[in-house]
Amino acid sequence: MNKLRTLIVDDHPIVTEGLKNLLTHEPNIEITEVFYNGRDVLSYMKDHIADLVLLDITLPDINGMDLCKMIKQQSVETIILVFSNHTERSIILQSIRNGASGYLLKNSTLAELRDCIAEALKGNICYSREVAEIISRPSKNGSDHIPKITRRERQILSLLSEGKTSQVIGQELFLSPLTVDTHRRNLIQKFGVKNVAELMMAASQHKIL
Repeated sequence: MNKLRTLIVDDHPIVTEGLKNLLTHEPNIEITEVFYNGRDVLSYMKDHIADLVLLDITLPDINGMDLCKMIKQQSVETIILVFSNHTERSIILQSIRNGASGYLLKNSTLAELRDCIAEALKGNICYSREVAEIISRPSKNGSDHIPKITRRERQILSLLSEGKTSQVIGQELFLSPLTVDTHRRNLIQKFGVKNVAELMMAASQHKIL
C-alpha cells in the first residue's frame, strides 16, 4: 500500500510534534515535512507532491482558509484537512468552499482523524464529531452564510448585476477600472464563488440584490 505523503502545517511546535507522534505508526501515512508558515508550504509544493495536508487556520503569514485555496490551485489532487481550534461556523464553511475536504478540532481523537482521512480519500467531505454538531445547528437568521460587504462593494455589485463593465462602473463611481476589478475579486472571494455569474446568483439567493 502506498503511503500518503503528508504535510503538517501549524505554527505551534508542540502541535506538530504531537501530530507526528500520533501518526508515526499509521500504516497509510508518511509525514514528509512540517511547516510553520504558509509561504514555505507553497514553495515546497512547486517541486514536490503532497497527498495530504493537515492545515491550521491561524498561521503567521497567510490565513489558513486562503492558503487552502492556494494549495488547491497548485495541486488539485492534494487532500486538505483543516485541523484547528476555531469553532466558528463561518470559518468551517469557508474552509470547505476554499477546497478543504474536512475540518477537525484539535481535541479530536485519532479515530476521528482516521475516519476523516478515509472519507476524504473516497472524495467525501468529513468532519470531526464536534464540528458535525456545529454544522448541523440552525444558523441564527442565516447570518453565517451572508458575507459582510461594504457600501462600495454593494454599489459595485448592483452595477455588475446590470451587466456593466469595470470601465463603465469606474466612470459612474469615479474609480479606476483597476480599483473596480479589485472590488469584484474581493466580492467573488467573500461569496466563495468562481465568477461574476455565480456571484450574481449567490447575491440574489441572499437577497442582497
